[in-house]
Amino acid sequence: MKPLTLKPVLFLLLAFMMQAACKSNAQETKAMKAHQKDNPYYSHTDTTHLEVSDAEWKKILSPELYHVAREQGTERAFTGQYWNSDDKGTYYCAVCGNVLFRSDAKFASTCGWPSFFEAIRPNSVIYKEDNSHGMHRIEVECGRCNSHLGHIFDDGPPPTHKRFCMNSVSLDFEPDK
Repeated sequence: MKPLTLKPVLFLLLAFMMQAACKSNAQETKAMKAHQKDNPYYSHTDTTHLEVSDAEWKKILSPELYHVAREQGTERAFTGQYWNSDDKGTYYCAVCGNVLFRSDAKFASTCGWPSFFEAIRPNSVIYKEDNSHGMHRIEVECGRCNSHLGHIFDDGPPPTHKRFCMNSVSLDFEPDK
């Protein structure tokens, strides 16, 4: 019997990992769509600012989304479903449906989270100082529901030189038709 070489073993391991990631992303998408129909505040057209208690959001949102969006959590790098996506479409707040980013403003930053160089409109997002974890950063929140999306940095590409480093779990995506 001929011994296995390292290349086929690595190929099989990579194929298994990709299959598991695709299955996980499909499960995340299904769960995300389920929370939309159970969320009375979710809308792609309503821009009215929401005043909803965290207790109410906790009843509506998945534990993962609640943790990131309402408790300023962060998903692990390279694990979210949109970090490496190049599909064309529009990104919305996963909590309230507010329109946030177009895919043509998305770029590969290699940081492990979806990155954009500009929001779709100036009031789509708001900015807050964040001095947590011994760092000075600028937090990005949804302009409609004040949910945590991620942070913004000054190391992005032209024309803005900004990098909106967002958590995939805080985003919903609708592909172009």
